[in-house]
Amino acid sequence: MNPNILLFLFLGRSVNVNVGIDLLWLKVGKIGGGESYIRNLLDGFYKYATKGEYKFFLFLAKDNHHTFDKYFDKENFIKIIMPIQSKNVAIRIIKENLLLDKYAKDNNIDLMFVPVYSKPLFKNKKIPYIITIHDLQALHYPEYFSKIKNLWLKYAWKRCAITADRIIAISNFVKKDIEDKLEIATNKIEVIYNPITNLENFEDFDKIKSKYNIKENNYYYTISALWPHKNLKTLILVMKKLKEENNEFDKKLVITGVDGKSKTEINQLIHDLNLNKEVVFTGFISNEERNSLYKNAKIFLFPSVFEGFGMPPIESMMLGTPVITTKEASLYEVTQGKAYYVNEPFDVDEWVNLIEAVENNYTRKKYYFEEYSLEEVTKKYLDIFHKMKFLRD
Repeated sequence: MNPNILLFLFLGRSVNVNVGIDLLWLKVGKIGGGESYIRNLLDGFYKYATKGEYKFFLFLAKDNHHTFDKYFDKENFIKIIMPIQSKNVAIRIIKENLLLDKYAKDNNIDLMFVPVYSKPLFKNKKIPYIITIHDLQALHYPEYFSKIKNLWLKYAWKRCAITADRIIAISNFVKKDIEDKLEIATNKIEVIYNPITNLENFEDFDKIKSKYNIKENNYYYTISALWPHKNLKTLILVMKKLKEENNEFDKKLVITGVDGKSKTEINQLIHDLNLNKEVVFTGFISNEERNSLYKNAKIFLFPSVFEGFGMPPIESMMLGTPVITTKEASLYEVTQGKAYYVNEPFDVDEWVNLIEAVENNYTRKKYYFEEYSLEEVTKKYLDIFHKMKFLRD
């Protein structure tokens, strides 16, 4: 038997695992769901990983390290600031490839965890890498990027997948996509759903009402970056139709999220349809404000046609607000058939009819998803970290 396996069986959880976490890529307030995912997961490591079993070395950029300070009051969290700026993407990638392995070796790292597909492109035989793949968006929507960037992404993503020792997919949809489009063996990929947390605290809704000029239980809410596949254009057309059908219509659509390729088109559509008073953009907001907007909305609308996971509809359901979404990509899988669904994501009439039906016949119900709990998800990651140290070839 492999002596490492014997050591693992004999020592159990008594040996410390030095886990490096690459956070050099994180541009604060610009990543959307990816940032929420890793901050939630770090909260899980902070809460559930004991000092004697794991040490976490956070590899941080000069322009994002201050946003992680809350973790370093624990002895098993170590800050490593590298001479890198997250906002300078091209230079960051070059330096990451040149320096990350060296910094990991200098700090006696047992394994590197990269929570996106941004690992160094060449395989390090001494330090195993675990990466998380959230989706393969660019392979589905190449029109979002230039020809040169598409070529780079296709090359880099496949190299990262090939050279990683383990890949975590955030849904079965993503796992199947990795197998098909990157031609990666299924036994190299493990599905771990995203952790859902930070739903306990709320901003005072009286402050929010005046801030956005909305009323409790009298607005629709969505969280979305402004990209074409998020399908926000359909929601704008839905608002127009609802307004036309009811002279006394006074609801608003509140949109939280970061900018994207559709920003100009969506703003122009809102202007052309005279919906400036009915559509409200919040920009990037705190978890507390987001939670209050979830909780007090009439319905949460999520029209996206492509998601690797899709945290917002689950968060809304956990806070008791009904959700209408699509069955596209991962969405039916992760909402487990418990939301309301349109069959045709771009059909304005279907959206309007379902919204009206839900408004007239629903009661608020809070859902609980154990597989998305912070404790459950964290334990799965910690198990992988521990096994990778002792059970790798």
